[in-house]
Amino acid sequence: MASPVPRLGDNLPAFRAVQLEFAAHVRHPELHPAPGDVEPRRMRIYAELIYNNIERFLANSFPVLRSLLGSGPWHARVRDFIHRHTSTSPFFQEIPQEFLEYLAQSGRAADDPPFLLELAHYEWVELALDLDEDDIPNAGIDRHGDLLAGHPVVSPLAWSLRYRFPVHRISPAHRPTEAPLEPTFLVVYRNRSDRVGFLETNQVTARLLEILGADRDLAGAAALARIADELPQVERSAVLGGGRQTLERLRECDIIVGTRIDEP
Repeated sequence: MASPVPRLGDNLPAFRAVQLEFAAHVRHPELHPAPGDVEPRRMRIYAELIYNNIERFLANSFPVLRSLLGSGPWHARVRDFIHRHTSTSPFFQEIPQEFLEYLAQSGRAADDPPFLLELAHYEWVELALDLDEDDIPNAGIDRHGDLLAGHPVVSPLAWSLRYRFPVHRISPAHRPTEAPLEPTFLVVYRNRSDRVGFLETNQVTARLLEILGADRDLAGAAALARIADELPQVERSAVLGGGRQTLERLRECDIIVGTRIDEP
């Protein structure tokens, strides 16, 4: 008589225990022993492969952050991330976003620079825009339209950001210990050539992009007039004239992609 075919559920508890031991060892080999029935050499190769792949991807995604932390603290942070963080995404390319969430949740260590989280976010934004599946719209857009008479359309691939620190200038040679009195305003964008760039702006430009994004019927001139009303201490002609130049500069960068064509 043939032996009965074993059911998967028959060994599930034992198999599950091995899975948990295996995963715990891969996450932190120094704290968790490997499963007893796995050859140590094979287990070591697998654990090193997992760690090296994640660490290399994170190092490429956060090059400035890695250079500032130094080799030892960086590897300790990556190991702790792999060990303690529960990722919600199964996609490898979203590991940097998971690492950013880990940094936000784990809190600042005593020797961390005060700009660590903002710098990490800035570096992540560059990667996120590079991978973003959106495209700059062409349908219903006049690329050369009058930005004052028509509604300037803000690209979905342009992110207006505000930071306490000048994150775009931070490097091993420039490590501010205190935030400046004035915040830093940046627009990180991907242009029609699929190149990611950044433009340092100011609070007025950030407000202009906010207004244009919130009201898709507002003409450029009306948006500038609204800003002039909000800044009574500034000469109105200066706001309107400077705003006109700003709109053209934003279009040159593909931050503004043109004006909306009204449907008949």
